[in-house]
Amino acid sequence: MNKHLGVEIGGTKQQIAVGSAEGDIFFKESVKLDYKRGAEDILDWINKKATGLIKEYSDIDSIGVGFGGPLESATGRVLCSLQVPGWKDFKLKEWFEKSFGKRTVVVNDTVTGGIAELKRGAGIGSKRLFYTNIGTGIGGGLYIDGEYYDGSGFGASYLGNSLVPDKLSKVPGKAVRLELICSGKSIEKRLCSENYVPQSSSLYKILRENSSLCAKDLAEEAKAGDSFAVSELMMVAETFSVGLANVLALEGPDRIVIGGGVAKMGYILFDALRKYTDEYAFIANKGRYEIVPSMLMDDAVLIGAVIAAEMFKD
Repeated sequence: MNKHLGVEIGGTKQQIAVGSAEGDIFFKESVKLDYKRGAEDILDWINKKATGLIKEYSDIDSIGVGFGGPLESATGRVLCSLQVPGWKDFKLKEWFEKSFGKRTVVVNDTVTGGIAELKRGAGIGSKRLFYTNIGTGIGGGLYIDGEYYDGSGFGASYLGNSLVPDKLSKVPGKAVRLELICSGKSIEKRLCSENYVPQSSSLYKILRENSSLCAKDLAEEAKAGDSFAVSELMMVAETFSVGLANVLALEGPDRIVIGGGVAKMGYILFDALRKYTDEYAFIANKGRYEIVPSMLMDDAVLIGAVIAAEMFKD
């Protein structure tokens, strides 16, 4: 049985794995790099790890890559990364094939995550699946009858870049990219900004002690009943739900699967998402969809990458 190399190139986390076309993972490694040179640091890490794995696993047939940013699908050229410098117009597919001599498929990382959920996780059985992740950034992927919808060849369903009401602005009617309110990076930046968290909140004490706050802290304090944490989490959930209601109206999925680090908040986030999405959903969508958490979470992109290496053969 031939094996595939799977690679996740993210804004925070980098991963590499060896797996089968069915998505079974035999080896994986994760790392969070200190980006002194941006993309170059990631490429150096991949080069070292991939070279060693290809030597160790002589039956690796091809490579699947999930990249955190928009791509030209046919060529595997990166348009840019919104998180890490150095990726603009980078010919990623060409780099992999020249570096390792293996046929390579490059797909957006959220798309590979959705492929994994479709084939091995919470998307099994869905005819019209929408997958999104709430992580460093926010992506999206639409899968119709088991096939990924790629738009005009540069990806589609970029949920994080859709426009929603800016609840943080004092300007009436102002719109903002959903990602700038709801992504893990945006949540943490907001919570750590000066004078944002009131001194009456339990989050304020955590911030003073640790000099940082994250989405996990927000969820834990909201579950404990802290009024500011509850209000902040509900603002995130309601804003995200506006985006989901738009997805329902435009694309009509029967199931929405949500992964990424922020999704690990669990029931307190998902209960709110279901409530607000139902409130905003168009009548044609009400009662005809479900919102569920990812089953594969941190492994979704890697599993999807090794499946994609076989799924998108030329």
